[in-house]
Amino acid sequence: MYYFMGRQCPPNMLAYTIRPGDTFFSLAQRFNTTVPALIAANPTVNPNFLQVGQVICIPTQPVPMPTPCPGGNFYTIRAGDTLFAISRRFNVSLDDLLEANPGIDPNRLMIGQRICIPLPEPGECPANTQPYTIRAGDTFFAIAQRFNVSLEALIDANPGVNPDALLVGQVICIPRPGPPVVCPPGSRRYTIRSGDTLFALARRFGTTVEAIIDANPGIDPESLRVGQIICIPRAEPPEPPSECPTGTRPYTIRSGDTLFALANRFNTTVEAIVEANPGIDPNNLQIGQVICIPRPGTPEPPGECPPNSRPYTIRSGDTFFSIARRFNTTVNALRRLNPGVDPNNLQIGQVICVPGSQSEND
Repeated sequence: MYYFMGRQCPPNMLAYTIRPGDTFFSLAQRFNTTVPALIAANPTVNPNFLQVGQVICIPTQPVPMPTPCPGGNFYTIRAGDTLFAISRRFNVSLDDLLEANPGIDPNRLMIGQRICIPLPEPGECPANTQPYTIRAGDTFFAIAQRFNVSLEALIDANPGVNPDALLVGQVICIPRPGPPVVCPPGSRRYTIRSGDTLFALARRFGTTVEAIIDANPGIDPESLRVGQIICIPRAEPPEPPSECPTGTRPYTIRSGDTLFALANRFNTTVEAIVEANPGIDPNNLQIGQVICIPRPGTPEPPGECPPNSRPYTIRSGDTFFSIARRFNTTVNALRRLNPGVDPNNLQIGQVICVPGSQSEND
């Protein structure tokens, strides 16, 4: 391999040492030349049998010198760049780009070549905004923080400006912070987020669209802006019942409560709870709201147990299955002795009939 090391390349050519993975095609792309030009510069080299450490000659072309760039910024061509892609990235027209770089060949851009990017013409900043000239190191995020505005508001104020391709000297518009929003009593401040609608906010905060509009005169429900501050009326908890009717007890709603869950917990039904609380909205229970929960009644004891059976008082943990085992009978036999008794809703203190005589012990 030592015969590779002394290779001398003619003028306008670069000596290059082959590395693992190199091909004439990849080298032509990397050095902005062509495969035929590489073959012509290396007549004794087999392109299909390159060896690591082998020295070849790479044709070089002088990188065009940049033209003056008044009122713009220089940009250095990278691999894969095209004038069309550059014009889109920096928000300038292809014609303006060609005009700023006379003599440039759009089809033969060279890596390392410097071209001139003209600055977009600054337009008039709309009302409630102020012009700002981009400095080195500026980003939309840093500018938004510096001027105490949201990133979304900054983007909205500069349609057509690419936040990822800001140019030094470029003029953008900065929204002026408006007067602080003062919410009326009984309401709270809220900052609009992406996807918010007045209907969704009304449902989330237990209020109505009309109440939100009343608290925000001049608001446009169809044009909410991310970062906009509005006032949300605080939901007034419903008036607690003055007194729960006989057979019910007061209960204070907690986080996560639903009428279905409460009916299961207190051994009643949703219908019974709704009946005990006229005017209640089952879909809008509020934490701290006081409602009335029906107390489960104790089922009437059987009037008389049939022959060869005796009364038994339900205890904690009893089930028809455990009672049947205890009295050496079956669940079906218990059902026949106790028509109208719900085996799935036994209550402590309830009296049922079990097989056996009055003299037998439990």
